[in-house]
Amino acid sequence: MANITLKGTTIHTNGDLPKVGSKAPNFVLVDDKLSDKSLQDFHGKKKILYIVPSLDTSVCSMSTKKFSEQVASHTDIAVLVISADLPFAQGRLCGAENIKNIHTLSLMRSKQFASDYGVLITDGPLAGVTARAVVVLDQQDNVLYTELVKEVTSEPDYTSAFNAAK
Repeated sequence: MANITLKGTTIHTNGDLPKVGSKAPNFVLVDDKLSDKSLQDFHGKKKILYIVPSLDTSVCSMSTKKFSEQVASHTDIAVLVISADLPFAQGRLCGAENIKNIHTLSLMRSKQFASDYGVLITDGPLAGVTARAVVVLDQQDNVLYTELVKEVTSEPDYTSAFNAAK
């Protein structure tokens, strides 16, 4: 269990992020075409998993746009933005904000990913969605870098994430 804050109030996650050097847990999430996507679907590419509570918040949408812009020049990196939002809502936001170059994935069928990655918020007003976190994986799905953003309303460290993925 990890301690994070929401506007200064302590809340908790169900566990810890995968350890650097470990193999990332596989997952099955839902893409924008309502198809199941697993970690293996992105095999052979470096991956930045950007995990957010909901794309329908200002920090989540702004930071997703920043990841989209930064990954545009890195064809060897896949950015997977993972949230509890339905794929329809993810698509609406990306369309409205002209966000491209990323893959949105939804927890709509299962919260197993959130449990396995230790990011499921267990208490407070956001219980049941994910904390904000970044997990960077190499081409063989080994964990290179992790960041659990300590304050849910704060942005992640983009520079460290991209440096780890290069």
